[in-house]
Amino acid sequence: MPDDPAPSGWPDGFGASAEDRRALVILSSLRGITPRNLHRLCWREGSAVAALASIRAGRGGSEGDREHALSAEPDGILAAASAADARFVAPNDPEYPPTFLHLDDPPVGVFVRGARLDVNELRVAVVGSRRCSALGREVARDLGRRIAAAGACVVSGAAYGIDAASHHGALDAGGRTIAVLGSGIDQAYPRSSADLIGRIAVAGTVVSEYAPGVPAEAHRFPARNRLIVALASALVVVEGAGKSGSRISVDHALDLGREVFAVPGPVTSPLAEVPLALIREGATLIRGADDLLADLGVAAAVDPADPPIELPDTERRAWVALIAPSLPDVVARSARLSIPEAVAALIRLELRGLVRSVGGRYERTLVGAQREG
Repeated sequence: MPDDPAPSGWPDGFGASAEDRRALVILSSLRGITPRNLHRLCWREGSAVAALASIRAGRGGSEGDREHALSAEPDGILAAASAADARFVAPNDPEYPPTFLHLDDPPVGVFVRGARLDVNELRVAVVGSRRCSALGREVARDLGRRIAAAGACVVSGAAYGIDAASHHGALDAGGRTIAVLGSGIDQAYPRSSADLIGRIAVAGTVVSEYAPGVPAEAHRFPARNRLIVALASALVVVEGAGKSGSRISVDHALDLGREVFAVPGPVTSPLAEVPLALIREGATLIRGADDLLADLGVAAAVDPADPPIELPDTERRAWVALIAPSLPDVVARSARLSIPEAVAALIRLELRGLVRSVGGRYERTLVGAQREG
């Protein structure tokens, strides 16, 4: 197939007829041909029916694609999707995100679980390292919670680490979140995210360009990242090592003209490598959700998850004493408490989520620090 890029979007009337739609279901289940090559093939042939016929004749895709295209039945694929409480959304459907059409390789269709994709909602993508730090996880969860509480939608990839934390934050706030999978719509990956994906399917939306039964494979995740970015108006990178998938997401964001935000980290931390490099290259530095929402022009909501202002006296004194990471005996001296009193107060503060213990030293969490004064 020639390397000349295809026009953006899809040919007129693409997927509009019942025959074309059935062909799209089969095209969406192919595993060999790349989205870019499939996009070019559809433009060359002019319709989904003609593109499918070309693959069946061996003029596009792999030999495995040809065999699958000859044997696959759209009704069976749709039944498997329905069994997973999912639906197929084609380019001609109102629910198909119009921002997908800005991609060089838009999906021929997506499988969707949960609430409808609202083309009018403000969405923010939050991405970062799977092997994140405790602070990075906390920042991502707070971002997700505050974004959702402000009425916007959080988009991420449901992977463990930063992705999962941002989704959890949005769910904590009772807000909207979208998870984009790098596997079939019925395949929860990683397994540790199965419960999270199930919650998102109930309270938000789960999206995949892969048909039921398609396993998670390494090459599907960079492809998944382009959909995360295309769904959002802005991208936030919390943590990422030098060669992480976060950088791939940034490249997609720049191609699509999305604003990129980065949360800085310690210069000695490998996890800060991508955010710090992005800031040097012109990404907007944010210290947390307040900066992000202000830059997006979104009013911050009153945060119902903030800790109460009034605390019992010993807890308040211990909390005020934590101006830096401190051992319990240091807190005790500063707060004028006995060591047992200080330890008990710190444990209660930790249970409230206001402080955490790191290597035996206590420090305020992000939630606790935001309420100082």
